[in-house]
Amino acid sequence: MPKSKVVFVCSDCGAQAAKWVGQCVDCGSWNTLVESRVESAGLQFRGARQLTTAQRLTEITVDPDVRFSSGVGELDRVLGQGFVAGSVVLLGGDPGIGKSTLLLQSLAYLSTNAPVLYITGEESNQQVALRAKRLGIDAPELNLLAENNLQDVMACLTESQPKVAVIDSIQTLYTENLNSAPGSVAQVRETAAQLARMAKRERITLILIGHVTKDGSLAGPRILEHMVDTVLYFEGDKTSRFRLIRAIKNRFGAVNEIGVFAMTEKGLREVNNPSAMFVNPKQSPSAGSITLATQEGSRPLLVEVQALVDRSPLVNPRRLTVGIDQSRLAMLLAVLHRHAGYQLYDQDVFVNAVGGIKVSEPAADLAVTLAVVSSLRDKPLPRDLIVFGEIGLSGEVRPVLRGLDRVREAAKLGFSAAVLPCDNQSKHMPRDIEIIAVRQLSEALAATLD
Repeated sequence: MPKSKVVFVCSDCGAQAAKWVGQCVDCGSWNTLVESRVESAGLQFRGARQLTTAQRLTEITVDPDVRFSSGVGELDRVLGQGFVAGSVVLLGGDPGIGKSTLLLQSLAYLSTNAPVLYITGEESNQQVALRAKRLGIDAPELNLLAENNLQDVMACLTESQPKVAVIDSIQTLYTENLNSAPGSVAQVRETAAQLARMAKRERITLILIGHVTKDGSLAGPRILEHMVDTVLYFEGDKTSRFRLIRAIKNRFGAVNEIGVFAMTEKGLREVNNPSAMFVNPKQSPSAGSITLATQEGSRPLLVEVQALVDRSPLVNPRRLTVGIDQSRLAMLLAVLHRHAGYQLYDQDVFVNAVGGIKVSEPAADLAVTLAVVSSLRDKPLPRDLIVFGEIGLSGEVRPVLRGLDRVREAAKLGFSAAVLPCDNQSKHMPRDIEIIAVRQLSEALAATLD
């Protein structure tokens, strides 16, 4: 038996240390060192190996049928128009958010034309079949395997040769070559590496389901995200019926694409027009509420942004956000004070993006500032108004990408006015929506709240 030694591995960068320390000396992350056992390599027989030669790029032939549909339109959008043969996809998300449900629905569609395999290391075959029956999934050709031993899983994959295989989840697999427990850094790294090599060699589309930590990131070593071709995150509030899939990494398509689903009793249902689900221009206006035209990948999306400003009894007022960057809110409040004269040093400020949406682009700046001032002055903004634009430190309103697409999406849903940066104004704007182009934050405040 090979000897093993205990080392501490950083889950962010993979660096090793002989003893535990609070901060990783390589990447600087705190509390990321995890105990792991590393086996020393023994003497192995090295037989003759076939020499591999390089190949010219122009001589490589590409299979035209390399990409195929998953059977779920919103999932195809995030993947880049479907799965790619031989690719490895990592899907992460909170427990119970719908990862297994979505993949069961996709495999049920694919099983009618090709062999598929669902490998579960957390549930029995009976539990998976019971869930499929509850969701109304009828897939007699879908194969199930309850196993968490890597060698047995790879043997089954070699024998059955499925077109698509799902591993639920990668943290439950273990290999007999390592002494560490399933889910450890060494086990996750080794099992994922061997499965990825096999998927490339056998042209099997492999989908790995991954656990997430408390802060929402994928559990296990960060190198896991570098081993796979595509990384997808399931987002959404469990109390809301809406679910979002976001592409964080995609070697075969665009990143930051999103797919929108609604959770029902019969599984996940696609939402082809999510803007209509999140906003309604016919609702009565309320102070602190405004509609933001954001962009998620190639899709324009209208999201309601709400702000609540109230006098704070604390020495340090609270600045809390949901779905909006909290550090960016602090910067915008400083810009409001410096260039618009609104003093908020004694006010609690809460900002929320309705529907569990996470808005990361700076185009939300103008919507956040207008919502904050609307709540502070207790003056409602027009409900049929949409806004977007980045705000600089000197109070200027900067242009954003795809301004025309955002306005067209708003016009399609019945919005009648749009506040946007001057540089985003175009002669191709829809004629049935009023365009209010601004260069400074003060102009936007005067056009909407004065």
